[in-house]
Amino acid sequence: MLFDTPIFFCFLCVVVAAYWCLDFRNQNRFLLVASYFFYGWWDWRFLCLMIASTVIDYFIAIKIEDAQDPKVRRFLLVLSLVTNFSILGFFKYFNFFADSAASALSLLKIPASLPFLRIILPPGISFYTFQEVAYIVDVYNQRLPASRSFVDYGLFITLFPHLIAGPIQRPAHLLPQVQAPRQGNSEKAFDGMLLILEGLFRKCVIADNCALVANAAFAGSFGRPSLPVVLLGTYAFAWQIYGDFSGYSSIARGCAQLMGFHFMVNFRQPYLADSIQDFWRRWHISLSTWLRDYLYIPLGGNRHGERQTYRNLLLTMLLGGLWHGANWTYVFWGGLHGGGLAVERKLATKTDLPRWRLPRWFKRILVFHFVCFTWIFFRAQSMRAAWLMLKGLGSWTWRSEFPAAFMFLAIFSVPLLLVDLYLESSGEEYCFESANVPARVIFGMACALVAALWGANQANAFIYFQF
Repeated sequence: MLFDTPIFFCFLCVVVAAYWCLDFRNQNRFLLVASYFFYGWWDWRFLCLMIASTVIDYFIAIKIEDAQDPKVRRFLLVLSLVTNFSILGFFKYFNFFADSAASALSLLKIPASLPFLRIILPPGISFYTFQEVAYIVDVYNQRLPASRSFVDYGLFITLFPHLIAGPIQRPAHLLPQVQAPRQGNSEKAFDGMLLILEGLFRKCVIADNCALVANAAFAGSFGRPSLPVVLLGTYAFAWQIYGDFSGYSSIARGCAQLMGFHFMVNFRQPYLADSIQDFWRRWHISLSTWLRDYLYIPLGGNRHGERQTYRNLLLTMLLGGLWHGANWTYVFWGGLHGGGLAVERKLATKTDLPRWRLPRWFKRILVFHFVCFTWIFFRAQSMRAAWLMLKGLGSWTWRSEFPAAFMFLAIFSVPLLLVDLYLESSGEEYCFESANVPARVIFGMACALVAALWGANQANAFIYFQF
């Protein structure tokens, strides 16, 4: 995969320079080829899989739009959904379900020999599958016309900044941009470069340094889990995954702006949420809105009574957890959030409860710690490892290196908290967005300098590359 940082930015510079030398139609053709090259650099076989999936949905969408018979249209929709989710299910979940079935049978004392295949997960398959599904559903519901140009549709799916880890682009937002001519805009390009530099700061300085503490805690380098170890590991991972994924999203948005595209904002200060529902309005917005529009609402949303609403919330979050990976830890993580949303909704109907008259800052602390608690399951390699971490909450062991570890964590997490507090109060998408040009130049240079001097000296792939 072409995402080693120096190589990627060389690739980006070459692509952007060549891109603006071409007319509109050739820009799309060039970007499609560049995106295929970007994806196929790691393994050309997965490129063939992605192209095949894209071709199938391209023709099915046209057939859906042209068909007059509702039964034919519904059949084509089901065909596309079954094809997409079968491909995703086979590559991502085959061994997970086979292992789970074998474990269940062994508990029942039933001997079983289920097939096991060494299946490598194609990068980005969860992201581009969700984009294809959204496109087919929107065409079926007549929210947008089917693309008659394979180049335009293929570029919508594979545009390289969002291809590996999102944000998951909505068809009605990105496809019209692909289909219309773009014009160079120096202001937008400058904003894009600042987004890239801010993203590098979030990834290289915040996430990678917090990862040192999180990895040590979850790997047992601090000894057996105890309260200080659990707190170190959980807080460190909370800021690691936030810095990592928000950093990638900023880099992706910045790269897109260099070529005249606009990607949706994927994070809005999630750790300042004052409810679990508010957290999901701020965290991984492209996924949470996808789950809402293409899963929760089709299931019935909140239209069929209280019990059905709770069921739909829980089912949506369970499937959202499973989307992240083939491990019961992700399912449990999603279940915790689904249960939390259901409980929160139930309590919200009881307006006389003093709990909901707590100060906003206190509710933010409660929500942050609920989210941190669930991160234990997201980060742990297995349910057993998560349980061992939870058992550590009830024990106390102090070691001489803990003060230094907590200080190190504070140095590399508090700056991102301060950034979020500034963005929350200013309403800006990134720091100094509305400042004058000299101030923004200084901000960009500062991000680059800090990333060069204080970036962790290690090669950490973006966390969401594995999903």
